[in-house]
Parts: sequence; C-alpha cells; structure tokens
Amino acid sequence: MNSNRISVEKKGHVFIIMGVSSTGKSTIGASLAKSINAKFIDGDDLHPKANILKMSSGLPLVDEDRIPWLERIRDAAFSIEKKNETAVIVCSALKKKYRQQICDGNEHITFLFLHGDFELVKNRMIDRKDHFMPITLLRNQFLTLEVPQSDEMNVIPIDIDGSREQVIERCVIEAKNVINGLFC
Repeated sequence: MNSNRISVEKKGHVFIIMGVSSTGKSTIGASLAKSINAKFIDGDDLHPKANILKMSSGLPLVDEDRIPWLERIRDAAFSIEKKNETAVIVCSALKKKYRQQICDGNEHITFLFLHGDFELVKNRMIDRKDHFMPITLLRNQFLTLEVPQSDEMNVIPIDIDGSREQVIERCVIEAKNVINGLFC
C-alpha cells in the first residue's frame, strides 16, 4: 500500500472542494480522493445542460441557474452519507447560501476552500485548456464569492500559493484531521 494514502475510518463523509474557477478544484479533488481512498465526483459534471451552454457563451450563472445544480450536489452527498461512503466532490460553492443548500439534510460535510489572489488565479486560468468557462467570467466569480467566515465551522481554508503537490498535501493533512476527529 502506498504510504501517502490514509485509511478512512470515518465513513459517510463528504469533502467539498470549493473556490473560484482555476484554483485547482478538479485536479486537487481527484488527487485528494485517491489519497484517502474516496469516491471522486466533479461537480461540473452535475451542471444541467442549460448552465454549461450559458457559461460557454460567456454569460455568468445567476442564483436561479445554480439551484438545480446545487440540489444535484446535495443529493449526491446525501447518497454517499447514507451508503456510509466517503467522497470528494468539486463545487465552487461561492456563496454561503449555496454551502447551506448543499448541507441541508446532510450531516458530515467539510468544505476545503481553495483560495488565492486574483492575479495568481488569473494566471492559472490563462494556462488552462479544454474548460468551458472563459477567463472573462473570473472577475464575476471573485465578485460573487462570499469568503467563508468563522461562523461556518465546517469550512477549512487552503492557500493555493505553492506547487500542486504542496496544495494537495495541505488538503490531505486537513482531511486526515477531519477523519481522525481532530477538526470539529
């Protein structure tokens, strides 16, 4: 067994990798899931067709567009908890009410908030290929983002300044703390 992997003792837990576009959510989420032997779900795959078409045409989503997408994420998390599984789900979860909607009816969700300054994220977005969100929407995402505050006890901030491996390691350490009951 790979010594970098951890064994998940606490079942029925979902880690939501959140943040604006190009913070590395999908890449980090997939690596975290592999490291903790968890299921991986990219929330972008749960967007309704209309949302993908809208973003592809350069239009930002509004709250009404996000409701069915957030319901799908909430329901996936519910299913995972009820099956006593562990998963990592990628979802921008930009507003507090979105995070609350995902948590509604779920008991064991931890958000890992990938964050960095606008210039860092913009440079990473410029380097991306084959993604449906254009760079013109990044500013809108930063304006929409409600940075989690201390009253959101199930959110752990993860600084993305550093190498991909460093960010993954930060997430693995925090996930270990949650799994081992060191984080409330």
